[in-house]
Amino acid sequence: MSTVATANRLVVSYPADLSTWGRDQLDTRHFRAWLKRAHPEPEAGDIWEEFLDVGCCGSALEVPLRVERVVGGDAVGEPTHINYEERAACGLADGWAVQSEAGP
Repeated sequence: MSTVATANRLVVSYPADLSTWGRDQLDTRHFRAWLKRAHPEPEAGDIWEEFLDVGCCGSALEVPLRVERVVGGDAVGEPTHINYEERAACGLADGWAVQSEAGP
């Protein structure tokens, strides 16, 4: 029987065209906790389409997050630190455009 070790660090990238507001949402305690619950055994290269709430008068924003590295184990847990890195833009339409008729 193999034992799954808890990773020390999970490195996840987001597209460069994610707004400052979107980046702030990724950095919240509840979003980090969600990632740990939703993806307990991440692997480098995994791409997750994650929902970011755009506020009370908008719709949803799906952000493609990519697992870059899982350091020190195979699974994530409470002690796992999540670090973010920026990667190339992908044409993400976020910000106020998401909340208007002109949005996606």
